[in-house]
Amino acid sequence: MVLLLVIPAFFLSVVELTTSERFLPFQLASLDDDTFINISEKGISIIFFAVASTGFLVSFLALNIIQKNNAVNRRLVICGYNPIELLISFLLTLILVITLIAIYVGILTSAFYPIDHIIPFIFGLFLIGFVYGSYGLVIGSLIKAELEGILMIVLLVNIDVGWLQNPLFYAEAQNQIIIKFLPAYFPSQTAIITAVTNHSATVATFYGILYGLAFLIFSMLIFFYKMKTK
Repeated sequence: MVLLLVIPAFFLSVVELTTSERFLPFQLASLDDDTFINISEKGISIIFFAVASTGFLVSFLALNIIQKNNAVNRRLVICGYNPIELLISFLLTLILVITLIAIYVGILTSAFYPIDHIIPFIFGLFLIGFVYGSYGLVIGSLIKAELEGILMIVLLVNIDVGWLQNPLFYAEAQNQIIIKFLPAYFPSQTAIITAVTNHSATVATFYGILYGLAFLIFSMLIFFYKMKTK
């Protein structure tokens, strides 16, 4: 619990200390081509790393929920519990954790930089948590070894939400279509749009939910198959 509080604060403090106040106009991928966002480098970096830290935290927590309790889960199934009951308990736990982290990171971010629409921004953080939490459940269901699971989380989270979804990088990136197919694209767009503009993020939110549901359903199918007993 201490790390959950410290890590986002550490991320944002480093951004506060190291980025400049110069203004960098840029385009958001999910908005019209003639729409430019004009905020400081520090402002957009703080918002981006708020999204990144939320994705990191929730994906590792989801991995831990599945992997640490694997033996216990099998014993519960043998004793008569249905795997669906266990999955629902995991899902409710994950939703609670995502909600608390999103609220905390949202309030913390607003302390570093003024957010235009704090409630929709917090929902954007919840959405990135939902997508990467579901991804963590997939990896935890597929891979039994802890080290390999951590590496699979770090590989995608670091490349996707920790790098490629940065709007300053995206504006000059080649093969942008690849970035648009990554899990963090739609949640990141939702969070950034609601944080610094008055534009609607409905489309990005809708597709972000679909992405998270796809991961969630896949993880449920894997878990249910592994927990089946004769």
